[in-house]
Amino acid sequence: MTAEQLISFARGAPSLDIVDVAGLKAAAARAFDADPAGVTAYGTSVGYVPLRKWIAEKHGVAPEQVIVTNGSLQADAFLFTHLVQAGDDVVVEKPTYDRTLLNLQNLGGKVHQVTIQPDGIDVDELRGLLENGLRPKLAHIIPNYQNPAGVTLSLDKRRALLALAAEYGFVIFEDDPYVDIRFRGEALPSMLSMDENNSVVHASSFTKTVCPGVRVGYLVGPAALIDAIAKKATNLYISPGMVSEAIVHQFCVSGDIDRSIQTVSAALAERAQVLAASIRTHIPGATFTEPDGGYFLWVDLPEDVDVDALFPVAMKKGVAIVKGSDFLLDGGKHSVRLAFSAVTVDQIDEGVRRLAEAIAEVRA
Repeated sequence: MTAEQLISFARGAPSLDIVDVAGLKAAAARAFDADPAGVTAYGTSVGYVPLRKWIAEKHGVAPEQVIVTNGSLQADAFLFTHLVQAGDDVVVEKPTYDRTLLNLQNLGGKVHQVTIQPDGIDVDELRGLLENGLRPKLAHIIPNYQNPAGVTLSLDKRRALLALAAEYGFVIFEDDPYVDIRFRGEALPSMLSMDENNSVVHASSFTKTVCPGVRVGYLVGPAALIDAIAKKATNLYISPGMVSEAIVHQFCVSGDIDRSIQTVSAALAERAQVLAASIRTHIPGATFTEPDGGYFLWVDLPEDVDVDALFPVAMKKGVAIVKGSDFLLDGGKHSVRLAFSAVTVDQIDEGVRRLAEAIAEVRA
């Protein structure tokens, strides 16, 4: 591998070798054969109806509780603009997905970050805020293999969050695109499936299991909320992309999705393991929680390494990272998020070696 070739730990996207291109091509042909009228027409703002039904069955809800969108980021945006007005309080994890922070701030929301522990958000810290009078519109939670921290919310904490939401009347926004990419451990029930008070709105996506290019995500929630969002979607774009949603539908009903999830999970499990071993070898003093699934590993570097200084030096050495400070309102100056999804196993050790060289240079 040449030094000029960039090794990127920056983007949470699967590398081409683990995308089922042949399966998608076949699914596309089936979609056009099975439903040429539905695939080529405008469709409806709730999404491609057969896919909506498949998603509803997967989650054990009525189809009226589902809207299929152009990626889950758009699902987030719909929910945020529907619920959050300027000045409203919102709770997010600390750290959290950078675009969540950005979108909530752009709406004028007052963002409160609550510390993440190895088993998910600190529910005692959240309870303290609520007891002191905080009344958030929503709490944004990424329960499985969190982006960027890589941690998973424990079952006890899922129960505790549901109880707090019921008591204090806020919405839990369960943002769950990584759930199927599991390396080890048991699958935990979603908060959506445990919810008895209509407290949860759930989002997920086919980006991490099929491929990012399809841009198909969805929201599941109370029918009245979904209906209100669907009306806004009609005014915004009439309908989302029927072609990609119909392809995803064929990919799902054929069972190709299950094979794709196995492929992606197996490849990423190996990459995560190799990345962790490489960091231990080349960057002594770095600390991290090895994730049980997902796309990301969060690394705390020694205190004398400032990531603002590290970032350009690393780029010069041909390795891309994301600064920890991007995921926090303040802090993260000594942390980085490393995505292991787009790097092949043979690139990882070289990438970490370059990062170690950059760290040595910054320290000097």
